[in-house]
Amino acid sequence: MRLITTLAFLLLAALYAADTPPQVTVSSVRRIFHNGEHNAFTDLIRFRGQLYLCFRSCPDGHMVFNTASAIVMRSADDGATWTQVHRFSIKDRDTRDPHFLVFRDRLFVYTGTWWSGPGTIEPKDYDMNKMLGFATWSDDGTKWSEPELLEGTFGLYIWRAAASGEKAYLCGRRKPGYDIGPKGEGDKVQSLMLESDDGLIWKKRGYFAESAGDETAFLFEKDGSLLAIGRHGGRKNALIIRSRPPFTEWSRRSLDRQVGGPLVVKWGEHTLVGGRNTTKDRGPKTSLCWLVGDALQEFAELPSGGDNSYPGFVALSEKRALVSYYSSHEKDEAGRTITAIYLAELQIP
Repeated sequence: MRLITTLAFLLLAALYAADTPPQVTVSSVRRIFHNGEHNAFTDLIRFRGQLYLCFRSCPDGHMVFNTASAIVMRSADDGATWTQVHRFSIKDRDTRDPHFLVFRDRLFVYTGTWWSGPGTIEPKDYDMNKMLGFATWSDDGTKWSEPELLEGTFGLYIWRAAASGEKAYLCGRRKPGYDIGPKGEGDKVQSLMLESDDGLIWKKRGYFAESAGDETAFLFEKDGSLLAIGRHGGRKNALIIRSRPPFTEWSRRSLDRQVGGPLVVKWGEHTLVGGRNTTKDRGPKTSLCWLVGDALQEFAELPSGGDNSYPGFVALSEKRALVSYYSSHEKDEAGRTITAIYLAELQIP
């Protein structure tokens, strides 16, 4: 009897330990890119044994400008040094929010683009119905294709991507029915789950959110089910979203905070969520959390402030990982605020 009790206790302890996320320390944070422009919206991935980082860079700032471009950098030494390998832009459009996807042995970079025309437009004239997704890709990380428009994305603002089996998936935002009206969509925006066989031609697969949709990061679990973290339009708390194939039924629950520019990834057997947390007393901060059940447990707040967040993640090992993000908490030698790209190293003791 005592042996059975002891074995039961050990089993419960092991299960508890497996479900309890580890402690994490931020061992270093350093600025890795600043060119005097507004640099923002990062993503990070491993492809063919090397690390790749992408982000938007624009001399005119955060808003919609046709001077924006996407930069892709590569590191062969686990993030110690970086070299630019690609930079592209889309004529008369703001090339924005680049994200990676490895699919069919290719490295894709997807970008959502706002129409701006040949000049500068006012925010009141931003039109969701003129949005269009583009992609560029490489088989080796060195030679890149010209940007190609993504069929099925006109009127959609595309965001993060993921792959499962022989399919690729994107988050896309749109007005219901491509409604024509003044800017100020708010709760009316839908966030769609788009599906593709080749990474270039897309169709609707389901809805992450049929109203108040926004940026949505998602990953596929080992059993094929889907977990997503959705920024909730209208400054509401973020959503945790779950579904199973064929993705016709969805569960959605509110988290305890807003999550701007969300990230959701696996690190070992645990789920990491990152993004901008708007604190009451210190303003917006780039935050990293473990997802435990349907709740967030924050383990790190990265040096950040003002315009910031949109993290990328890559695991270097079971105990080390890198997180890219952008922030505007530092100033240049003249005392002017800069918006730069940063890299944080995480360690599990």
